[in-house]
Amino acid sequence: MSALQLFPESDWVSAGAAMAHYNMRNLDEAQVLYEDLLARDPARVTGMDAYSNILFVKDAFAPLSHLAHRLAGSDKYTPEACCVMGNYYGLRGQHERAVEQFRRALRLSRNYLQAWTLMGHEYVEMKNAPAAIDAYRSAVAVNARDYRAWYGMGQTYELLSMPYYAVYYYRRAALLRPSDPRMWSALGQCYQSEGLNMPYRAVACYRRALAHGDREGIALPRLAKLHESLGERAAAAHYYGLNLQRLDAEQQRGADVTEALLFLAEHAKDCGVHAEAERYCQRLLDVGGPANLRAKAILREIRSSS
Repeated sequence: MSALQLFPESDWVSAGAAMAHYNMRNLDEAQVLYEDLLARDPARVTGMDAYSNILFVKDAFAPLSHLAHRLAGSDKYTPEACCVMGNYYGLRGQHERAVEQFRRALRLSRNYLQAWTLMGHEYVEMKNAPAAIDAYRSAVAVNARDYRAWYGMGQTYELLSMPYYAVYYYRRAALLRPSDPRMWSALGQCYQSEGLNMPYRAVACYRRALAHGDREGIALPRLAKLHESLGERAAAAHYYGLNLQRLDAEQQRGADVTEALLFLAEHAKDCGVHAEAERYCQRLLDVGGPANLRAKAILREIRSSS
């Protein structure tokens, strides 16, 4: 039995559980717990910075706006309130005002880690790479185990087309957060870039991302395309098939589905598995453009060879 089940009315236990879910990227569970805390204590300030991060990531403008206006009216001279206001302005696209709020938070508490990291994110949005790197370095100086700052520096150097630096910082982030698929996907993308062109290292990173869940669905299509570019068609077919299953389960339509169907149809035809190739082609007949024409050509090739 968990502590939350044993002490359901304890704000301290609920806040700890909410932060744990937040750190594990279980944002829905964390949001529910923070909303329960607010329902019990509408004037609460502690933990509202993390709650505002969740609302920011989920583009939940209305509740973030309500939270920001409440804290601005009651506790505006606290670092947490400034952080919430910064997220509010950031979500509105007012990045300069967001930076101003994070700076105010840092004047109130120089070692307030979240403000340094979030300010770095805002500078990235403003395309101010030197300021972003300074903010992330300050975050690391406060807490060298803050993976978000290392990850942010990796992103910034990647934007600057400096892949060797980006790999270094992404690797630091991955060491601190080895079970987070985003770290491995970012590292894989760096290895895959023209500046490094290390496809097998990219494959290894994407496989690590896949092994750890890959909620964003980044690794599967990239693994499929990488194996295809390396001429490893059987491996490419495996990952295209897995990606197609994922897309079908999510009821998605679009270019990724068409690409997977077309490759799988070609591969099945080349392997002599004509029934499977025909099944993929039948789905492509509902798609317009070159994919439709190629599906018809594959069907003609199958029938002529029968």
